[in-house]
Amino acid sequence: MNKKEKITIGLAVLITLISGTLHYTAANTVVVFIFVTAALALVAKIVGDATEQLGSYMGPGATGIMQSALGNLPELFVCIFALRAGLDKVVQAALIGSILGNSLLVFGLALFIGGWKNGTQRFHSEQPKMIATLMILAFAALAIPTLISMVHTPAMTHIDSLDKFVAIVLLFLFVASLYYFIKGDKKVGTPDPVEAKHKATWSVGLAVVVLALSGAAAAFISEWFVDALQPAMQILGINEVFAGLVIVAIAGNAIENVVGIQLAYSNKSDYAVSVILNSSLQVALCLFPILVLLSFVLGGAILTFVLPPLMLAALALTVIVSTFVVFDGESIWLEGLSLIGLYCLIASAFWWG
Repeated sequence: MNKKEKITIGLAVLITLISGTLHYTAANTVVVFIFVTAALALVAKIVGDATEQLGSYMGPGATGIMQSALGNLPELFVCIFALRAGLDKVVQAALIGSILGNSLLVFGLALFIGGWKNGTQRFHSEQPKMIATLMILAFAALAIPTLISMVHTPAMTHIDSLDKFVAIVLLFLFVASLYYFIKGDKKVGTPDPVEAKHKATWSVGLAVVVLALSGAAAAFISEWFVDALQPAMQILGINEVFAGLVIVAIAGNAIENVVGIQLAYSNKSDYAVSVILNSSLQVALCLFPILVLLSFVLGGAILTFVLPPLMLAALALTVIVSTFVVFDGESIWLEGLSLIGLYCLIASAFWWG
């Protein structure tokens, strides 16, 4: 473990302790929210470092899946506590915001920074194409319940049952995609021995311990984050949809925000694309369905796949544009800047609700 990693862990411990103290002493809501958000981002960064170490002997496909899965842990905890608090609109917006944030903002920043530094970046397009195809299918899965609700078909009275069925189908596809990405494509899943030797600086045991402790810390911090979120929204005049779409989504996906951009800057475009796009895919095929099913037993608000029309349209634009970017297997900085611009336009549309 190098000096920078030790400083990050030490800072995360310090900010977490301060956040806990402020939370339990009922300090100023905005101050608590700022410290808790910082603690959540630092813990996410540590999870990213530990996951990267475990993925040292894996190829881009397997590493992307592992980093994305563990990187979504903080967001999972945040959404569970938010559902129990009755903030289903925040959770729904946060999940869609995660897809938009990763596919547009983070992916755009990675392509822009990587392209500006390294010129045209090329990557194996097989896995990104498959992710794009699955994202189109995930969009269809969200569009069907939304359209049923909008046009008031007879199925509208059975929307809960439809949500459960859609969730099960998406989870089945998620499991199938894991098999494909890890086992089905040998080229994508094959580790690079030179890269592994260079990256692996932690022992497996240390990485596992750090991951376990970070996961436990994320559970506590997520509860504090949700407790501070509602009053902070009222004080700052932020509506529920924008808070979920932008603030919760970015805080909960800090790993992909940092790791993906770092990889693109280092000209490791295969890894960068895999980490970032896998995160969006896992939110759509795994995290969203799991939370829909859990919402029926958590005792709080019921989460549904029925989206507001503007949110569904934003998701459609995101899926279409990101698909065009990855299909040729190369990127330039202007494509990244275009993705960032689209994200800003979508976020501004939700600022007033």
